[in-house]
Formats: sequence, C-alpha cells, structure tokens
Amino acid sequence: MTLDVTDSGPDAGPDAESRAGAWRPYEITPDAAGTADLVGWLDRTGARALTESLIEHKALVFRDFGVTPDTVDPVFARLVPDRLPYVHGNSPRTKVGGNLYTSTEYPQQYTISLHNELSYAHRWPTRLAFYCETAAESGGATPVLDGELWLASLDARVREAFADGIRYVQNLHDGLGFGKSWQDTFETDDRAAVEAFLRASRAEWEWNEEGLRVVQQRPATTRHPVTGAEVWFNQADQWHPAGLGDEASAELYDILAPEEFPQYVTFADGSAIPDAYIEQILGRGLDGAVDVDWRSGDVLLIDNVLLAHGRRPFTGSRRVLVAMSDT
Repeated sequence: MTLDVTDSGPDAGPDAESRAGAWRPYEITPDAAGTADLVGWLDRTGARALTESLIEHKALVFRDFGVTPDTVDPVFARLVPDRLPYVHGNSPRTKVGGNLYTSTEYPQQYTISLHNELSYAHRWPTRLAFYCETAAESGGATPVLDGELWLASLDARVREAFADGIRYVQNLHDGLGFGKSWQDTFETDDRAAVEAFLRASRAEWEWNEEGLRVVQQRPATTRHPVTGAEVWFNQADQWHPAGLGDEASAELYDILAPEEFPQYVTFADGSAIPDAYIEQILGRGLDGAVDVDWRSGDVLLIDNVLLAHGRRPFTGSRRVLVAMSDT
C-alpha cells in the first residue's frame, strides 16, 4: 500500500525514478491529500502506509499545509514517534524541545557534505523529520542523495579500499578545546552514564587530562532492513582533514597531530585514507544530490538509511529543526 496522492511533477513515477538523475522526493500538498489538515490526514493514512510510502519514495515533502512552530509538534509525533536524543552526535546543535534540535549550526557560508545521521555510531535513527521554520533569503537547500547510487558512483578501487570498514577517532574535551565537549556530545556530565553508553556501543574509550578519547570500528556500507539495498553509509569524508578544505586542514595540521584532531578517521587497520579518495566521495556525493529548496512551513521526512543529506550555503536567516526516530 502506498499513499493515495498525485504525482508531484513530470518526472514522478516508477519509470522516471528508475532513471539515474530523475529521482525526486515525493511531494504531498493539500490538493493531493484532499485536505489542509496534515495531522488528520496522517492519522487517516496510518503509520504502516506512511512507512511503506517512505521506503518506496525515500523522502516525502509536505508542503503548503501551513505548519507553524505551534503546530509542528503533533506533526512530528506522527512522523517520528518516540523521538531519539542526539546522543553521541558530532554536529553543533541546540536542543529546543523534547528531543527536537536545530538542524545544524555550522557557519552559513559552508556546505555540509552528504551524510547519514549518526552512521558512525552503533545505533542510528531510521528516519529524520525536518521542519523549515524560516527559509533562507537565498540558498540553504537540503541536498539528498540515494545511498545506493552514491556507492555505485565511486570508483571500484575506492569501494574496495573501504571493504574492511573504518576506524573513527574522537577527542572530546572537558569543556575547553577544539570541537565538542564530551558533556555536550553525550548530553550528560555523568561519566558512568557515558561509559555505559560506550560499552553498549562496543567502542573503546579512555579518559585523559583533556577529556575523553573514543575509538570505534564501523563498516563503510550497510543494507536497508526492508529493501536489502546496499548503501554507502559512513562519515569518512566529514571526519577526514581533507573534508575540511585546504585552509582549515592546514591550520589543524599546524597545531595538532592527526590522532589529536577533535575527530579523525582511518581505514580499519589504522592506515591513512588518501585525500584523493575523500575528495572523490565528497564530490560525487554533492554532484549526484537532489536539492530540497525550502519554503517556510515545509516538512521533510527521509529514510536515514536509503538517503544521505547535507546543506547548501545560504544568506539571511535560516531556521530548520530536526527530530529523529528509529520507528
């Protein structure tokens, strides 16, 4: 069963979606849904049909329903029930409600490369819901990319190099230093709670004078639990110095050794990942992505395994909120 809505444009439909570059997120409007009451429509549609449609289309955009900051909470209650906290997240965010966060707080002039949320962690959300409270004056789109296509776009030698997985390293300070503190990362100042989390995550860790060092071994790809599609599923490009740009990377190398960076990544055996591999992953991800151009009031629901997401640079004010769920 899929949602009973009309196609969102001339490229919609199974035939178009099977053509490389023709896929678009599935847009649902009051005209298509037959009502301007989004919460009521979601209740009538039901959780099962919504899940089936999300898996089929990978992303759903709800547009022109007049969702406001005062009415978004019941929408998110249907889209992302049992919201997850952003524990062990590496992106700077502000918590604005019950497991509701700003989407990111990186400076607006920077592109945020494609990634699946918390793909470096032992546990990740299965879906993400974004709400655009304020659209940017210009730019600020959220690019999304089919992870199966991203994997296929990479040269065979790159895919093969990552076959044994990835080693992630985090150096989390104790309140003063580069990057995030361990308290912000784990949303607690209880060391025992952090250790329990890391133990369950099968991570290695060590407390030191600066704070906390965490090392994790993770695969570079995963398979969707329903479709079986193998997708590129890691954040090697975001944790590698080459992903920071030449200037920022050079500054870090001048101050710290790679293993001392706030976050760092190597191949599973500890050997260095060539810059050229990271540049290919970054470039082909952004080149293959489809932009979701925000309008204030839009809601975007994505399957966090099937789709990677990022952010384009923007001007003016932009406020996008996000919530996560594994339901």
